Amino acid sequence: MRTYTVPAVAVALALGLTACGAGGSGSGADDKSGPLLVGATPTPAGEVLTYVKDNLAEKAGLDLEIKEFTDYVLPNTALQDGTLGANLYQHKPYLEDFNESKGTTLSAVTEVYLPPMGVYSEKVEDVRELRGGATVALPNDTTNEGRALELLASQGLIELKKDAGAEASPEDIAKNPKRLTFKEIEPAQLPRSLGDVDAAVINNNYALDAGLSPKKDAVLLESAEDNPYNNVLAVKKGDEDDPRVKKLAELLTSPEVKKFIEDKYQGSVLPVTGN
Repeated sequence: MRTYTVPAVAVALALGLTACGAGGSGSGADDKSGPLLVGATPTPAGEVLTYVKDNLAEKAGLDLEIKEFTDYVLPNTALQDGTLGANLYQHKPYLEDFNESKGTTLSAVTEVYLPPMGVYSEKVEDVRELRGGATVALPNDTTNEGRALELLASQGLIELKKDAGAEASPEDIAKNPKRLTFKEIEPAQLPRSLGDVDAAVINNNYALDAGLSPKKDAVLLESAEDNPYNNVLAVKKGDEDDPRVKKLAELLTSPEVKKFIEDKYQGSVLPVTGN
């Protein structure tokens, strides 16, 4: 239950956005004749989709609408129940874990961009400067917590058990030479925790929403090389051949979107073709 717990306030915010966010009249998976309604977190997914809607969709014959969410759960449940026709905000390991945990049948259509996870701190300028016994905040969903621990392990701050895998938790730490302590926090709240901890490992979209620049402000940033956490356009299984989805997938991987991502995010978000 720890993996997908969402505070009531976050749920209320997300429901409010789904009720009054951008669009709202588009169709989900069942009606393939109307607009394609795509769920997204505001940054960067919502911004990328808005660029497509405003600059590319009409010429391509795609009627696109966007609905924004503030958490990682509701965009998938809305996709599963047919409210949405697609979503963009998650990486494939999260999608696969969500399917297994929730019994959903969601499928990745194409990779779009990499939002590198980073370590942020108001106490140090280099992650290796963390003091002994420092407190580090981690995202509390399974795949992103494991991803955060892998990032810390890449710098030798901890060593994970050999069989820890992508779903590692603090219990899977084999060596902890700095005696770091870990605080598991709902991902959207991690930027707010910076004043209370020595460092926090924050998902890219929440860092950007909080006004942080992953490229400039992170004291440690994920490498793009062989990174499995590219965000994907996802649909309910069976809808991969929806003509609207195919058009959107083509647009999201186009040279125009690649340039938009490079120009807007300046290395804080990386287009898949630019990795």
